[in-house]
Amino acid sequence: MDLKSLDLTFLKKLADPKLSGDLNAFLEKLPHNAGQTVLLAAGIAWAMAGALGLFTTIQVKQMTELRAKLKETQALKPTVPVIKDVAVDSAEVANFSKELKEIYKNLDITQSESSITITSNSTASFGQFREAVGHVQNGGVGWRVTLDKLCVGRECDNNQKLGAVLRVNKVSVESPG
Repeated sequence: MDLKSLDLTFLKKLADPKLSGDLNAFLEKLPHNAGQTVLLAAGIAWAMAGALGLFTTIQVKQMTELRAKLKETQALKPTVPVIKDVAVDSAEVANFSKELKEIYKNLDITQSESSITITSNSTASFGQFREAVGHVQNGGVGWRVTLDKLCVGRECDNNQKLGAVLRVNKVSVESPG
């Protein structure tokens, strides 16, 4: 905008001291020109707008305070590490299952990834079966063994009388996300 194109006559009219007198005269004659009903409706509209503005201001203040409390609460929340089960290397489990086969010859011992399956066709092998399960429980350093399946007698599938499936994991502690 250029100063040369500025209309100074309009600014002079706005700065005229008679302008406030004209506004005062207009407001004094307003009840006669518009009627009291229109003024009452306008007053109610202005009151409602004022009440809405006040309500909005109060709600914004409360929301700001609530948000500050929430941030303070989140700041006090401790960071808890995440504990996960991680499957033990299948080669390590395979070596361990070979050792078990040599020790417990009356049992059928198979390995699949990080699981060891111990079965027997006779309940007479229960002592060895119990010892083999205990051996797996105390097998490797840091192992966490989970019993996925355990059956004795008629509960077992096929011709087997004893059966257990043990999943071998290690505990992993990770920092929180």
